[in-house]
Amino acid sequence: MKVLSFIETRNLLKKYNITVRGTELFTEEKEALIYAKKIGFPVVLKVSGEKIIHSTEQNAVIVNIKDEKEFKEVFNALDKKFKDKEGILVQKQFKGKELVIGLNYDQTFGPVIMVGLGGIFVEVLNDVSFRVCPIDKKDALSMLEELKGFKTLLDFRGSKEVDLEKLIELLLNLSNLIIKEEDVHSLDFNPVFVSDTEINIADLLIIKK
Repeated sequence: MKVLSFIETRNLLKKYNITVRGTELFTEEKEALIYAKKIGFPVVLKVSGEKIIHSTEQNAVIVNIKDEKEFKEVFNALDKKFKDKEGILVQKQFKGKELVIGLNYDQTFGPVIMVGLGGIFVEVLNDVSFRVCPIDKKDALSMLEELKGFKTLLDFRGSKEVDLEKLIELLLNLSNLIIKEEDVHSLDFNPVFVSDTEINIADLLIIKK
């Protein structure tokens, strides 16, 4: 099994019209800070490397960095702590409703896609839906509608309805990816932030066979 680097992951996703927005990889603080100022504070700093699979558990991600001073302190601390790394990701502090999306190659069923509501929904309620790939637009919509918390994606308690068309398109592109890329064993997007205007993948992991 091989964990893809951030650059490899982004390049593979690009082939299937999946864009990783608001996130760039850096090895030098100066360039990283320029990018942070460009996308605007607050930002997230996250260590990227094949040994950093669970960044939160490994204390390799710091969120809600509010200014330049804090940015420099956190960047240098992560840089010193994690020697064997690809670099440090600078990411916009995304907003929206959280989803988890995954692909896995099942021994019995073959390639399977999963979508679920993030946060408490996936941790406590296990609110997820599965389909065997390939899927079509109708399958993708029915996956979402099966979720117990589907209504939270709509015009719920004053929040705007998420862009369901873009979300369905993402699921279809991922289904296409795992069908065509036979050496992909699994993919994990957790979390994915969805809003009425855009979809942002905050954390991504692809493992090849």
